[in-house]
Amino acid sequence: MQLWFPVSINRFFGFDAGKCLPFYGKINHCTFHEPQMKRNLAITFLFCLPVLLNAQKSSLDEERENFFRGGFKAGLNMGKVKGASFTSGFQYNYQAGAFLQFNFSSRFGIQPEVSFVQQSAEFSDEVTIIYDDLFNGSQRKAKLNYLEIPVLLNINIGPSKRIKAQIGPAFGDLLKQTVDSLVTNTDLYKKTEWSMIGGIWIQLPLIHLGARFKQGLTNINAIDNRQSWKNQSFQFFLGLTF
Repeated sequence: MQLWFPVSINRFFGFDAGKCLPFYGKINHCTFHEPQMKRNLAITFLFCLPVLLNAQKSSLDEERENFFRGGFKAGLNMGKVKGASFTSGFQYNYQAGAFLQFNFSSRFGIQPEVSFVQQSAEFSDEVTIIYDDLFNGSQRKAKLNYLEIPVLLNINIGPSKRIKAQIGPAFGDLLKQTVDSLVTNTDLYKKTEWSMIGGIWIQLPLIHLGARFKQGLTNINAIDNRQSWKNQSFQFFLGLTF
């Protein structure tokens, strides 16, 4: 079978189809001009590259977020109270709540939340030296239940809008405090606190996951001003976005 190519194609791709010899119905030999072929293929690639890049950009532009979204999340709250009267180890508890997202531009958004957050702390031996009249046993753990209301700024990282940096303040209302071996009815912790939150949010088509660090700004010591007690926690969560 003899194959014929237009002269313009022969010259552009750098081979001479006229010198291709038939052998049992197949082409068995062609004379290629390699430098010319490489040069012209490079020109073809450079010509097509802007078209490919524009198609990719259009695909990313189509991935737009709704102005309003909401959902639920739950996960681990690994926290402690930082202060001289407490041990340095983190205690494992949980958190659960709901959120809203207002995506007012392609880069920025606001995310208010309402969450139930449980935090634990363990007193060290230092507490019996300073506050020796508060406890009558060796078991000295505290469990704090907060209603937490963060308002976070979302910052999209990259064009996909799936990865968000988050930062903002949070208000905590102490719903209940339970302290082991306490011999007085005096509250050890203040009823309210302010904190700062920073973290990362990864949004998938239906689910999301993320991690945050929370640093308390309020001294929650309700006894006196001899020591400063502040909440700290790492939060890891998973949830649904609608």
